[in-house]
Amino acid sequence: MKLEARVARSIARRRSIVVQRSELRSLGSPAQLSRVLSAFVRTGRLVRVSRGIYVKTKVNRFTGRLAPVSTFETIAAEIFRKLNIDVTSGKLVREYNEGNTTQVPMLAVVDTGRRRITRRISLGGRFITYERNCYRKLGEPRP
Repeated sequence: MKLEARVARSIARRRSIVVQRSELRSLGSPAQLSRVLSAFVRTGRLVRVSRGIYVKTKVNRFTGRLAPVSTFETIAAEIFRKLNIDVTSGKLVREYNEGNTTQVPMLAVVDTGRRRITRRISLGGRFITYERNCYRKLGEPRP
């Protein structure tokens, strides 16, 4: 069986919508995987959202074109879950959910706590923005 067929079967059997390159490393060499994954991105079977992270696609019933399986926020949440990164919603989303403001936040902003993250996650024209909540409480010792 060709590597393309094995990778396609492995991706189709997965329940998650996010596929990490590291999950496929047992199927072939890094150069072969790069070739197969870039071919899948060219044909639209996958969408690259970050370095080594891809998302499954399906045919959109309204446009008839290939589109990511889920929304950008769902994809980002699953990526952070797979990377074991704890994030919470950003300050503007928290204020909106608490009823402190009526302005709906348009940007995807996540709070990473004290952790510094530089990974770029983007899909189409949207991308994740990070904010760090590194303000310590009164009386708390410095890190």
